[in-house]
Amino acid sequence: MDIRLGQGVDVHQLKENIPLIIGGLKIPYHKGSKGHSDGDALIHAIVDAIFGALSLGDLGTHFPSADPKWKNANSIIFLEYANDLILKHGYSISNIDTTIILQEPVLKNHIIPMKIFLCKVLSLKSDQLSIKATTTDHLGFIGNGDGIASLATIVLIK
Repeated sequence: MDIRLGQGVDVHQLKENIPLIIGGLKIPYHKGSKGHSDGDALIHAIVDAIFGALSLGDLGTHFPSADPKWKNANSIIFLEYANDLILKHGYSISNIDTTIILQEPVLKNHIIPMKIFLCKVLSLKSDQLSIKATTTDHLGFIGNGDGIASLATIVLIK
């Protein structure tokens, strides 16, 4: 059996009056993730993990921020593209483990809807995707409310 492991990391600045999109869902909050696309740090980390597992570069390789075509793009486009590459290379997703690092807002009530949505997009069973959230206990730029980070690890099998 051919097994591939990939990891992804994404970090964005939080700014006032920008939508906060995490895991494809709009989260009510007065700050949002500043990015060239919609700034969805969770999806960006998952996509980077997929590209890493397939040894195909990173998000910027496939969707360069210098290209105006991707300005304000919905990150679901990136995820669907990366998922298609998994299939084209003859792999399937064994599991994905993710962590969102954000001081505020509390994501407890948003995790299950995110998971349901992303499982549907990726055609996964619930036990194949883990989404966790944590804070930095008010340390650093994330703890000060100035940023968000996400981590993702994926296992692909052939």
